[in-house]
Amino acid sequence: MAHPQLSIVIPAYNEAARIDSALERVTACVAERGWDAEILVIDDGSKDNTAEIVQRWMLAHPRLHLVKNPGNRGKGYSVRNGLLQAAGEVVMFTDADLSAPMEEAERLLAAIVDGADVAIGSRWMDRARQTIHQPLYRQFFGRCFNWITRVVMGLPFKDTQCGFKAFRREAAQTIFRLQTIERWGFDPEILFIARKLKYSVVEVPVTWGHDERSRISYLKDGLKMLEEMATIRMNSLAGRYDAAIAAIKDTSTMVTPQVKRAAEAGVEARPEASISN
Repeated sequence: MAHPQLSIVIPAYNEAARIDSALERVTACVAERGWDAEILVIDDGSKDNTAEIVQRWMLAHPRLHLVKNPGNRGKGYSVRNGLLQAAGEVVMFTDADLSAPMEEAERLLAAIVDGADVAIGSRWMDRARQTIHQPLYRQFFGRCFNWITRVVMGLPFKDTQCGFKAFRREAAQTIFRLQTIERWGFDPEILFIARKLKYSVVEVPVTWGHDERSRISYLKDGLKMLEEMATIRMNSLAGRYDAAIAAIKDTSTMVTPQVKRAAEAGVEARPEASISN
């Protein structure tokens, strides 16, 4: 079967209050623009009826699929699980709150068409595009975290944490097999790996509006992300990324077998990373 041109991955944990609206907006955008696209919702062990809502939508949308994680594993695991199973020539992920409207994906796709291997949405390249601003304390902690990622990780990007990123299929299949961080701190790691692999990473300004229901805690989760950045640096200094990259011979053979998503929405897939901490 020919691959779709685009796969849209939506990680979801207890998103019953937002997933209806998200799917309505995403499917409408796909239809209006005539995209050759599939949509994968990755249920991260939700305790509410997120999965049931998605399954109801699947009845009317055959290119919408549900994949269940083996329990609650974190956003990083969900994104990896979804992108490794996505069939598209270009694969992307977006947060369920759609803080960056789905229509903004056109900006990411244009960057890929222009030659980028990875296109990342940015809230800070053009602040005029922010429709709803974060509270000042969130802006402060977010900018501090981004400054630390620049210093510790050597990443030159203005916004590493925006949950709106797209990849060429081959780049995604390689990068996400090397990913080890499974929770909030996965974004700096995948960008660090992409640069290590000499992939072209382009930062793209996108329209973005803060959702006050955001679950991230800048104290608790921020401290955890700092710990994860230290882990990434230690893995790098120990040569674990270099060893894993050297073991990759032919990325065309590294496609995760497709789960029977439409028929068996509850199937669990366990993509394993190539690096052990």
